[in-house]
Amino acid sequence: MPVQAKICGVSTPEALEAALKGGARFVGFVFYPRSPRYLPPPLAAELARMLPTGVRAVGLFVSPTDAVLDDVAGQVPLDYLQLHDDEPPERLKHIRARFALPVIKAFRLGAAADLERVSAYTAIADMLLFDAKPPADPASLPGGNGVPFDWRLLAGRSWPRPWMLSGGLTPENLAEAVKTTGARIVDVSSGVEDRLGHKDPERIRAFLATAASL
Repeated sequence: MPVQAKICGVSTPEALEAALKGGARFVGFVFYPRSPRYLPPPLAAELARMLPTGVRAVGLFVSPTDAVLDDVAGQVPLDYLQLHDDEPPERLKHIRARFALPVIKAFRLGAAADLERVSAYTAIADMLLFDAKPPADPASLPGGNGVPFDWRLLAGRSWPRPWMLSGGLTPENLAEAVKTTGARIVDVSSGVEDRLGHKDPERIRAFLATAASL
């Protein structure tokens, strides 16, 4: 089965069309106001309603309050909630129960020790996502910085939940990343942009074509 792909930070109909035509299985909408990929809920709702059956809408949040989740989930038809900060397991359990939606938990990796936290979430999260630690810069975002981590950290590992590889992936390095990690689901944002926050349909198509070949 080909590698499945998520195109994250989609904010225009052109990017969405490229993602759908290329065979993306997940489309991510960012609801973190500091991100250049932030999408107001009414606009995200318009795009999410264009998704065909079988393509999942993922909402990305960073330590969201219940009020924020209420606001977004009340407007946007989401299939998954992606939590991209240091939310504790109890918070995930609460969110999953309150909103009755599956949860993707992101982990930011820089060393093997960063994987020690994963086991506390595997009974709660529906999917795991492994991203790179942000650069040591106050302006860095929790994710989407275009920085890969040492993929060898994941080589030979397995978890009782599906997992997704993220962090600095591009059409050019995707094949090596998949070969090294064994990932069967991959996530890209900055690697398919031609400028910060703007998705390039050609790079989306190239990324998805590579994923389909693996």
